[in-house]
Amino acid sequence: MNELGTPHEVWALAADGETVLLRRPNPDDRDRILAMHRAMSTENLHLRFFGASDTSVRETAERVSTPDRAGCGALLALTHDGDEVIGVVEYNGEAGSGTAELALAVADSWHGRGIGTLLIEHVVAMARADKVRTLVADTLAWNRPMLRVLEDLGLPIRNRLDAGVLTCVIPLDGDDLTTERYLTALARREALADVAGLVPLFAPRSVAVAGAGHRADSVGRALLRNLKAAHYTGSLAVLHPTATEVDGVPAFPTPDRLPQVPDLVVVAVPAGAVPDLVENCGRVGVRALVVVTSGGTPEQAARVHDSVRRHGMRMVGPNCLGIAQTDPATALNATFGWVVPAPGGAGVAVQSGGVGIALMEQLNRLGIGVSTFASLGDKYDVSGNDMLQWWQADTRTTMAILHLESFGNPRKFSRIARAVGRTKPVLTVDAGRSAAGRRAAGSHTAAAVTPTVARAALFRQAGVTAAQTLGDLVAIAALLYAQPLPDGAAVAVIGNAGGAGVLAADACVDAGLVVPRFGADLEAELRALLPAGAACANPVDTTATVDGATLRRCVDRVIAAGHVDAVVLALAPTALGDPLGDILAGPAVRKRPVLVIAPERAAAVELLPAVGGNVPVYGDARTAAVALAHAHERAMWLTRPRGTVPALPDVDRSLARSIAAEFLLRDPEGGWLSPRECARMLGAYGIEPTPWREAFDAEEAVAMARELAPLGAEGAVVLKAHGPHLVHKSDVGGVRLRLIGDDAVREAYTDLARRVGVLMERVIVQPMAESGVELIAGVTQDEVLGPLVVFGLGGVATDVLGDHGARLTPLTDLDARSLLVGSRGAPLIYGHRGAVPTDTAGIEDILHRLSRLADDIPQLVEADLNPLIARPDGVTVVDARIRLAPRHEHDPYLRRLR
Repeated sequence: MNELGTPHEVWALAADGETVLLRRPNPDDRDRILAMHRAMSTENLHLRFFGASDTSVRETAERVSTPDRAGCGALLALTHDGDEVIGVVEYNGEAGSGTAELALAVADSWHGRGIGTLLIEHVVAMARADKVRTLVADTLAWNRPMLRVLEDLGLPIRNRLDAGVLTCVIPLDGDDLTTERYLTALARREALADVAGLVPLFAPRSVAVAGAGHRADSVGRALLRNLKAAHYTGSLAVLHPTATEVDGVPAFPTPDRLPQVPDLVVVAVPAGAVPDLVENCGRVGVRALVVVTSGGTPEQAARVHDSVRRHGMRMVGPNCLGIAQTDPATALNATFGWVVPAPGGAGVAVQSGGVGIALMEQLNRLGIGVSTFASLGDKYDVSGNDMLQWWQADTRTTMAILHLESFGNPRKFSRIARAVGRTKPVLTVDAGRSAAGRRAAGSHTAAAVTPTVARAALFRQAGVTAAQTLGDLVAIAALLYAQPLPDGAAVAVIGNAGGAGVLAADACVDAGLVVPRFGADLEAELRALLPAGAACANPVDTTATVDGATLRRCVDRVIAAGHVDAVVLALAPTALGDPLGDILAGPAVRKRPVLVIAPERAAAVELLPAVGGNVPVYGDARTAAVALAHAHERAMWLTRPRGTVPALPDVDRSLARSIAAEFLLRDPEGGWLSPRECARMLGAYGIEPTPWREAFDAEEAVAMARELAPLGAEGAVVLKAHGPHLVHKSDVGGVRLRLIGDDAVREAYTDLARRVGVLMERVIVQPMAESGVELIAGVTQDEVLGPLVVFGLGGVATDVLGDHGARLTPLTDLDARSLLVGSRGAPLIYGHRGAVPTDTAGIEDILHRLSRLADDIPQLVEADLNPLIARPDGVTVVDARIRLAPRHEHDPYLRRLR
């Protein structure tokens, strides 16, 4: 495994969407490196070598193709088949110096396609892993292409001009590679490349269907019928071994016999035939595949994936329903479902075909419609992240809907979803919320991070609207599509039957909204407007005798008063008329969102036409309130500052990495660090645990206690049993507190040895900490989402209290603060009933340092600071444990294909 985090190679997209292969060079590459340089123009050779000498070319080819040079590294870009070198980047320096020279060359025919930038992005990650802190690039002052590549990186480059040569100094140490500027630049380049690569999938000029046989009820024939029925605007063909036409569409036996190479091939052949077909498609230059076939073996899957990468294709599936694009310019329906997506604004990506059909049916019924649909299936290639990139660039898409069981790159998902969410809502269903993942948890921190906590952290930070059910998702989509967002959480409930209004008010409060009492002026206005006997506080009961015009004026008065941010109408038909019809006779969109609860309606949610738009009508109060609460959360997220990741200049990343490397060399399977190693690793990040000593017998414990007692509260010490397999000490009575005097320490040691037995190999002696608020802070590595920082009330009752919040790393200042504010212990932390607040800045600082530690040391799978005692004068780390496991560094933000 190399520093790129892959066994041998990485495929990535050039700026024009072309797939290229990035890998380390080897001696067999020498001639190909020579060939690339010798094919360069004299001008480009001069820009690269400050001359056009073939000697420089030969020396470069020899140097780059020589592996394992200390302090040096190189990376090649090759065509996706791996045959031709199209770019070379290298860094050369003295081992241990921390500085290396950077050099780049790109084949003439590949200039302007983003190859140089892509290579430098990856070699920067390589160099940093190789302990290079600074890269230096010398370039001629008129070498505009190279200067533009460096300027576009997003790093704070320092330039120095001397005799026509510009020396560019690129810092790699510190936080420069995690700044918003750098990550935004990476994301922008990736988005452009990703969208370009998806054009053959969602805007193909020609399509071929493989597997549309003679049976009218086959999946392939259903695909062909849907493509024809949608009036696909490009050329259409069928791949069939014997037929010359199928359903009036010309058929050809193999991809190489097609009259033109199709952009897209939709594959519905038996699983055993898929690998050969995919390979043959790649050989003739097919650019995209949709594989609906399921049931392939792992070996077949590996062959398919290899062919897709080697031939530079993009692929949806396998095991999927297909894709659709309702833009009239394409009119593509390459699905085999019976629901035809209506043109509209919702981009939809699902893994389950059944869920996709249900969503399309509901979106059609509501009139929202679909812009782009993708059933991603087993996600060999195209993922939810790719779809978000596509929708961000697609002006027809007004909302993004995802129903995915997993996120292949959650860090990248979070950044992309956050960017998309600024301009259009991103909705999902929070599936997989079971607690089964807790069973293997080792520490309190790991046990705290249930799937619900972890996914909630991801969605909260990304601004994703996460519904609990598919029905709720549809209800939320209807409200976001039809009504403006509320400015706050205050809701007016207006009903024509008292009971319905009370139920609606209760549902709003249960959903986290507020139903405030109106001011006296507004209540007086409503009393003057409504029939006698009406209740004019909030909720408002207009009585069943109110007429439609008066009901509409009531709504208008409530909105105009400015006391509330949304209006919920709980309406029931009466013998005097249909109040819903009266509301629909008025304007659909007012200054505040308006939604209706009509229990007699059969549908859970409808969008009914009114003047100038649609009004969402819900069949029950809970669904309406949940939809409105999510709309409020989105409005609040849009107005919330993004926050910044604070710089931590005093961390020693190299020390922490060396501690991890030494431990895993000694214990290749991983495990818990010793107390000394744990303290050193935390100390490298500025987290200083309470002073401690080790003791292996009672008398040594007494000696250590005499040394530490002056530091303890009331001169007392603490003894804690310790052993590599002893995680939860309190569960086995492995902690003795407030020990004063030699006899108490001896007795405590003997008692611990008896209670804990062979699990105890030593004791830890510490001064007794001053009392304060007991908290827990830690890190856990979620297999799906990556590292999370966890925080909540701590101590021995932490698992019972269940007060745990989590955020994905890296933490911004607002993320850290929200963990404190959102904790049940917030009143204790910030000062309850006049009490002095604890050192909140100190708590937040520890959370930031844990976040940075987790990001820098991928082998850290659990860190548990419990308890963390917070007082007004500071924060004390009383107990700490760290577990490492063999993991390899993988930059989640680098451009790479799955």
